[in-house]
Amino acid sequence: MDNHDTVFLAENERNERLESRRGEVPPPLLKIIGVDTGGTFTDIVMRIDGDLFTHKVLSTPQNPAYAVIQGVDEILRLHNNTDAEQLEIVHGSTVATNALLERRGARIALVTTKGFEDILEIGRQARPSLYDFFVERPAPLVPADRRFGVSERTLHTGEIQTEIKPTDLDVLASKLSELELDAIAICFLFAYVNPQNEQIVAKHLAQFGIPISCSHEVLPEYREYARFSTTVANAYIRPTLERHLSTLIESEQFPKSFRLMLSNGGSVSARVFQRSLQAENLLYRGKAAGIRTVLSGPAGGVLGAYQIAKTAGYDQIITFDMGGTSTDVSLCHDGISLTTESTISGLPIKVPLIDIHTVGAGGGSIATVDAGGALRVGPESAGAAPGPICYGNNGEDITVTDANLYLGRIAATQFLGGAMSLDTDKPRVHIEKFAARLGIPPLQAADGILKVANAAMERAIKVISVERGFDTRDFILVSFGGAGGLHAAFIAENLGIGTILIPPNGGLLSAYGMLFADVVKDYSQTVLWQFETGGEGLVEALSAGFDELLTRAEDEMEVEGFTPDQLKIDRSLDMRYEGQSYELNIPYFPEKRVHSNEIETLVEKFHAAHSQRFGYARTDAPVEVVNLRLTATGETDKPHIQALPLTDADASEAFTLQNPVIFEGEMLPTNFYRREALRPGNQIVGPAIVTEFSATTVVPPDFSAVVDAYQNLILTKK
Repeated sequence: MDNHDTVFLAENERNERLESRRGEVPPPLLKIIGVDTGGTFTDIVMRIDGDLFTHKVLSTPQNPAYAVIQGVDEILRLHNNTDAEQLEIVHGSTVATNALLERRGARIALVTTKGFEDILEIGRQARPSLYDFFVERPAPLVPADRRFGVSERTLHTGEIQTEIKPTDLDVLASKLSELELDAIAICFLFAYVNPQNEQIVAKHLAQFGIPISCSHEVLPEYREYARFSTTVANAYIRPTLERHLSTLIESEQFPKSFRLMLSNGGSVSARVFQRSLQAENLLYRGKAAGIRTVLSGPAGGVLGAYQIAKTAGYDQIITFDMGGTSTDVSLCHDGISLTTESTISGLPIKVPLIDIHTVGAGGGSIATVDAGGALRVGPESAGAAPGPICYGNNGEDITVTDANLYLGRIAATQFLGGAMSLDTDKPRVHIEKFAARLGIPPLQAADGILKVANAAMERAIKVISVERGFDTRDFILVSFGGAGGLHAAFIAENLGIGTILIPPNGGLLSAYGMLFADVVKDYSQTVLWQFETGGEGLVEALSAGFDELLTRAEDEMEVEGFTPDQLKIDRSLDMRYEGQSYELNIPYFPEKRVHSNEIETLVEKFHAAHSQRFGYARTDAPVEVVNLRLTATGETDKPHIQALPLTDADASEAFTLQNPVIFEGEMLPTNFYRREALRPGNQIVGPAIVTEFSATTVVPPDFSAVVDAYQNLILTKK
């Protein structure tokens, strides 16, 4: 019996135990499944008649869709519910994220305006690690020998100053034909104003029959570096995503109707995406859909974490999602934070998304010794195949998971709820060899691996909190992901965070969060308007601009099954001081009648936001509107999170065994508990380890934990 079969059987028994403990809840309108494809595991959460059922299978790196098909099929068979026609599925993944982090995307070429071939390499000349002597800039996704310039020029007014010559197109096609490409990115100056030249080149290159990403489709906004980077990233991940979705769509086992999770916390119908994939004109295949899913898996996690924390009475949270390949963090200050510009592994991505910061540190991250003899962890990952050494799949590289096992923080016989036994001998041998290379004891090497990984994740949290004017001590840490609970207490302690919330089924929270996803579409338009005295003219211009975006939104949401009166519309403005090179997004709530007070209110909001973010405001400087943004939301049915009655503090019924575990070089007797057997009100004193099917939680010696009414595990320092 292989690992998939043992996971399948163990999960069946576990779900039966959970089902017997659930109380009565209002029946939902739909049977719905959330699926999150990660680098190591694929997680499935199903809601039927008010109950939640979970499942987990190893991912299939050769084509992640295989694990999705297998997981959905197995969870349906587990519960004798094989009628796929009654299903609604929301599917997200970290496939695109991992492709960018690990540089395992498509072989692509970039076609751009002659003289601007090196925009991707020059960037903004920003130096985020100014005092790091050993910093290495990430290589551009397109090397210099695959970047081609074309003699063309569109002015900022939209006027075509230099048209493209047919002979230049033939020469370009000849050069590209020699490169064995998977995709092409086309990025011309000022194409967001007039896309004519991009369209001419795309039409000519459609002869290659490979995906073409044009900047005027992917990101019709100004700033060439962000637009070029986003378009190139879209081209880089698109063949992988298209192959993934085509496998799902063509599979007879998988339902034909499902939704795709987006990075903005919403979702879209897969049939709409499929229609664009099957368009006869290759120029319009897929459009910008690919890059808008780049953080879809992590977005589901933030969505689920916020809903759970809010229900439990917390609205100031930092989410900490540590998976097998990467760690994703997000700060929620009175709501989920959205942004229109993010960076993944040094690559600017400028599309609307939940404000998530990602680093290449996860349970499968590989420990190495660099040229200077220093210990490094990640961003390379062992993934699912071969995976960590302890998985027994012939892995050779030491990972964070191996280090946790070596220190006793993972019970080898209780991994995945006892469904998968871990090999303890091979990791020990490899860690001893690794320690010898470093010239330190094995215990110190294993502990060092964890501390280096923790430091990378702490820096990620500081990026979204301290660097933006927030004090981490004002927030609680919501930890999830398969590896999150192993590291959460140590990271929280170093950041001064006093409370950690670890939800049930934390290793599957991203899939669970997708059950909360509404149908969401975003629209934008670059305008570059300055606020003038009085403001009536600008208010009228804003009204006309938003009306145009609203018309597009209503038309496209009608295809998704929503009428205009069912839509929630949010408007906002990207604003800046004149001459600045960055903007802040300010919500815009227009009055029914034109009134200049709207302008004064907007300017005041911008000054306040600028002061919060950067510590000062230039109240005497002119203010500009750079972009209009509109978001249309069609609300869906949501799961019910039920409170259970509290019991006494005694957690002895959940006790399984006592093992020695190493903390700060000291071996301490540590109690192990089964998460499924814990009851609301139960208390645990550290050191302790809490195991469950999808995750493991470490309660260090100086921490204690209590189970709240919603079955969350709340950790606090003694």
